Amino acid sequence: MLPTTARAVVIGGGVAGCSIAYHLARLGWTDVVLVEQHELTEGTTWHSAGFVGQLRSTISQTRMIMYSSGLYAELRSQTGLDPGWRGVGGLRLATTPERVEELRRQASSATTYGLSMELLGPAETVDRLPLLNVADVRLAGWLPGDGWLEPARLATALAEGAVSLGVRIVTGTRVTGIVVEQGRVRGVDTTQGRVTAEVVVNAAGAAAGAVGRLSGVELPIVPIKHQYVVSSSLGMPTMDVPTVRDPDRIVYFRGGDETGLLVGGYVRDPSLWWPQSGAPLDERRTLFEPDMAKFAESWANARHRVPALRDLEIARVVHGPEAFTPDGEFLLGETAVAGFWVAAGFCVHGLAAAGGVGKVMAEWIVDGSPEYDVSTMDVRRFGAHAASRRWASTKALDGYARYYDVVYPGQEWTAGRPLRRSAVWPRLAELNAALGEKAGWERVNWFGANAGLTPQAQRPKGWAGRFWSPAIAGEVAATTEAAGLFDQSSFAKLDIRGPGAAALLGRLCANDVDRPVGAMTYTQLLNARGGIEADLTVTRLGEQHFRIVTSTASGVRDADWIRKHAAEWSADVLVDDVTGAHGCLCLWGPAARDILQPLTDTSLSNEDFRFMRAARLTIGAVPVLAQRVTFVGELGWELYAPTEYVLTLWDTLTEAGRPFGMRPAGYRAIDSMRLEKGYRVWGSDLTTDTDPFAAGLGSFIHMEKPFLGREALETLRSAGEPPRVLRCLVLDDPGTVCLGSEPVRVDGTPCGRVTSGGFGYRVGASIAYAYLPSEVPVGAPVEVSVFDRWIPGVVRSEPLYDPKMLRVRA
Repeated sequence: MLPTTARAVVIGGGVAGCSIAYHLARLGWTDVVLVEQHELTEGTTWHSAGFVGQLRSTISQTRMIMYSSGLYAELRSQTGLDPGWRGVGGLRLATTPERVEELRRQASSATTYGLSMELLGPAETVDRLPLLNVADVRLAGWLPGDGWLEPARLATALAEGAVSLGVRIVTGTRVTGIVVEQGRVRGVDTTQGRVTAEVVVNAAGAAAGAVGRLSGVELPIVPIKHQYVVSSSLGMPTMDVPTVRDPDRIVYFRGGDETGLLVGGYVRDPSLWWPQSGAPLDERRTLFEPDMAKFAESWANARHRVPALRDLEIARVVHGPEAFTPDGEFLLGETAVAGFWVAAGFCVHGLAAAGGVGKVMAEWIVDGSPEYDVSTMDVRRFGAHAASRRWASTKALDGYARYYDVVYPGQEWTAGRPLRRSAVWPRLAELNAALGEKAGWERVNWFGANAGLTPQAQRPKGWAGRFWSPAIAGEVAATTEAAGLFDQSSFAKLDIRGPGAAALLGRLCANDVDRPVGAMTYTQLLNARGGIEADLTVTRLGEQHFRIVTSTASGVRDADWIRKHAAEWSADVLVDDVTGAHGCLCLWGPAARDILQPLTDTSLSNEDFRFMRAARLTIGAVPVLAQRVTFVGELGWELYAPTEYVLTLWDTLTEAGRPFGMRPAGYRAIDSMRLEKGYRVWGSDLTTDTDPFAAGLGSFIHMEKPFLGREALETLRSAGEPPRVLRCLVLDDPGTVCLGSEPVRVDGTPCGRVTSGGFGYRVGASIAYAYLPSEVPVGAPVEVSVFDRWIPGVVRSEPLYDPKMLRVRA
């Protein structure tokens, strides 16, 4: 019987929906209704291959799956039902030199994440699984914590756990509408009537996009056909056969309940599935006709890897829909409609992560923020272009086709590009710009025209030097000696206006932003736990007008954070995303003032235009908002101009700067210089689960005023020094460059991980930042595992470059 009211409604009876309902109830939200249009698991869960591989590309993904593995092992005792967990361990094979490097990097990551991973030679690999042909195997990784699950049993156990805590599960009931009033969800309409609720969670799998549209929300969920087969009998039990991933041959396999092997693969030419009528999953247990032509490569490679399969047939084909996203990451969080949440787009990893998904979603809904940093999975990471089915499909298909490719740092992909282009686009080709993409924006990594500026520049070793150019060193040198011109039009820009703007930002910002017109403030937005939700600058442009500048990928997320708190606190403000209306050119370097001063009637002297101040002026004929701030540690200004003027501004600055040795420069040079200055980056050095004092940002926290997160910070401070703090490390070998997530050990004990790293051309050093125990002092020797090799280094005081800020304030 469907109730008429509930505290929360969960749409979708797969493992994700059941897990969210279960975890909400564990946190005390027992008035929860789960609605499923068919029976439990009959959407995409039932045909899942069930692999659980714990090691992922980020620490949060890994922690979520590690939590899931632990939960699955406990569910039997909690519910009395067997969730079908088989902790058989897992093998990852490497048959090429490139894959061996990847496996060694994964071994370093496993150490970082606290996972047990052993690297095996071919003979040791056969010892783990005698069925394997290892003639071409160079190395294998063994993860004893990996395994597989039986989908129906897991969902049933989660559902039983939820019901035992008070959750109601109603099957055979389809959601026909989402009730939205004044931007907030109020309930759902179903084939059995309306349920009024303040929270609705869309966990509808491949149908999540269709459910989202019922509320007016477009979600980039792309249904893609995915196929696996089960072989005929090997004549032996396979229940305890480890899971195997052979990415060089785009195939994976495991044992099962019977005596065959389950074999799957990622094809190079995947197919979309948009039903001609109705929505995805309208029919129960949707499957497609087998496509053995597409599966031929995976099957042939499986028979190469397991010779016993050569004499066997395919006994069963499972060809079903899976929900993918444009970037291959989960889609989690609250949508633009307040109270309407989504948990979907699991890219065939739904069973592996379902426990962790339930945990973070329940914490997010109940407490306002989850324990883990899930910003890379946040639904708000996408811009308005994500509403385009064509764009989302193009990106998702490309990601699926490259799923098992080795992904190198700095490697760029071309699918769905170019999309968002700044006004200086016409000048980039003639300068041989090497372009990257972020949040749909085309951004310059470096200019090939600068490659000859520093011919002596040494390429970093290994992966760090694979996508690299001496132009990066040249652009750093030009910025240090004269000036660099950077196009940062992709910066997200938010205008906060209205009578309540100052009060609202005062409550949201940890630093004091209620300062005179023209003042700039560097600050963080914190969550109730004291974690960093955003890292940005606030400029006061008028008594009731503030301009926020934040990172390219954070605009949607930060605007949503501000709007929702404004609505919660009834603040009289208007929040506008003005990113596309204003370009931003940054002129940084010791010659910046000499280049700019002849172009404007406004005095740019230290006395008249101080650091961290802003003013409206003209550069040549172009009206700009000039902000004296830097992210590279040199004198300079960010120049914001209406988009229609930006190309003229670029040409004006290029002509004026040429006699001084100014050069155009890109983001790779910025990243090198910001490391030397110790400037933090949100999403790596700063996350939602790190507090600003641990990150070394205590001087930007104004504890004398009230702000969101202050109570949590006071509690943390009362406990004394943070247990872990962000430290600057310099490696002994300047040619070995960290890429992020490498483990760090002190006195032989792993105790931290690298958050970001790179080469500092001004100081001639390989630099890494890592959170280490606070008792580890400056000067302490450390070791960093780079591709599973421990490289010595030392903790250094920061910043390494211009510690007295003389160049910035020149």
